[in-house]
Formats: sequence, structure tokens, C-alpha cells
Amino acid sequence: MSTSVPGTATPSEAQSSSPSLTKARNSILFAAAASLLVSVALWFSGHREEGLFVGLWVPSILGVGNLFLLTRGSTR
Repeated sequence: MSTSVPGTATPSEAQSSSPSLTKARNSILFAAAASLLVSVALWFSGHREEGLFVGLWVPSILGVGNLFLLTRGSTR
């Protein structure tokens, strides 16, 4: 017996995502990784408060990106 949660993708559906969603996902991950690297660089260069500020962007970028991907994927 297989139960699925509405709004979730099966593995086969996840692999067949459109190229625009893949590009969006990669852009979001790149922005979050870049923010993390800038944050670490600022922290270790002595700008601790600025590093903390930029570091707080990472979960925000991922959260907004996730919201974007969820709403964009549900309109198909």
C-alpha cells in the first residue's frame, strides 16, 4: 500500500523537473553558498558583526528560494 502526501513529488517526478526549475534551484544554492563564504571571510578577517549579518542571509535565501520553488512547481 503506497500513500503519498499531496503536493510532494515522487522520485521519478523529481528527476523530470523542468530545466527552468533546475536553473532556479542551482541559483538559489549558489546564492546561499556565496553568502556563507562571504560571511566566513568577514568573520575571520575581524569584521565579526558584518560576518554575522551576512551569515543570517543564508537561511533567508534558502527559505525564500524554497517558497519560490514550491509555488512555482504547483502551478504546472
